[in-house]
Amino acid sequence: MTGPEHYRRAEWLLEKAAKEELGSEYERWALAAAQVHATLALAAATALHAVESRGCGQIEARQWAGITAPTEQPGGER
Repeated sequence: MTGPEHYRRAEWLLEKAAKEELGSEYERWALAAAQVHATLALAAATALHAVESRGCGQIEARQWAGITAPTEQPGGER
């Protein structure tokens, strides 16, 4: 997933959690998953900024590019 995709998934999970019973198992799971996606979105945005502002070296830029590139998910989804 890309940074923006993680961000959108976090928002979607927060919406789903808001519709669930307060304290339910699904609500807790959705909130935790939303936090993970939000954190990954933040990491991608931070890396992108560092690369674009040349705040990191070429080796690190290539590593971030490889990590944040879209990857195929199980089932052929992206």
